[in-house]
Amino acid sequence: MTDEVKVKHTAKDSVFTDLFSIPEYLLELYQVLHPEDKTTTVKDLKSVTCRCILAEHPYNDLGFNVGDRLIILVEAQSSWSPNIVLRLLCYWGQTLNNYFTEHNVFLYSTTKVSCPKPEFYVIYSGKRGDKPDTLSFKELYFPDDAQCDIDTKVHVIYDRMSGDIIDQYITFCKVLTEQVKKYGRTRKAIEEALRVCRDKQVLTQYLKEREIEIMNIMTTLFDQDYVTARYGDERERIGMNKEKKETAVNMLTLGMSMDVIEKVTGLTEDEIKALNKDPQNECV
Repeated sequence: MTDEVKVKHTAKDSVFTDLFSIPEYLLELYQVLHPEDKTTTVKDLKSVTCRCILAEHPYNDLGFNVGDRLIILVEAQSSWSPNIVLRLLCYWGQTLNNYFTEHNVFLYSTTKVSCPKPEFYVIYSGKRGDKPDTLSFKELYFPDDAQCDIDTKVHVIYDRMSGDIIDQYITFCKVLTEQVKKYGRTRKAIEEALRVCRDKQVLTQYLKEREIEIMNIMTTLFDQDYVTARYGDERERIGMNKEKKETAVNMLTLGMSMDVIEKVTGLTEDEIKALNKDPQNECV
């Protein structure tokens, strides 16, 4: 029996969202983003993470209010994509709609309503290389259009070797990646990643308190890439097989020999004969 993980992943099952759903760690995160604020406490933080909007998404986002700020973060792990900006814009729209609904804000009023100030961040655990400090929606998607009526900027957070809560999370991601390279997407890789992090004193208290939950989270998370890859491979296989069958039907219609059809399509004689009996049904 193999311990290869083959379970579907959902947005609620993420070390990223689990870690920062704990108020004390969320406060540490905020303090990294705003070290100048010495007065905010756990009681001043309010999570507004929209779990439902990304329930089938392979990545995880986090939102929370602090006073008049609405801070939204994207977890990019080692995958870099300019679409991060679009994800944040969509997330911001959903979060803002929820905010107005919760506060009974009537947008059709003639009086200007109160709106929280947005801050967008992406935590990136891959190699920085020449990647920028900020991403701009306008510069990425409409760089030559001076008339673009909207822009938004996303601050990119890299590993700064500072040892704060964000750097510890990034280190956790890197350690996990290293262990997956050694042991594959298995329970062994998770166990070794947790051991290495404990030895390095990375997220020590969190890993100690929630080891069982993290094991469950990671076994679920591991299979997202597997499922996605398998789904893509299966779609490609089905498409190629359909094309072969359609080609075989056309060749049968032209009266070409079985031997030639086999060589051209790669189908077996039995498969071709089945097409000859019911070509419409077999090519679906």
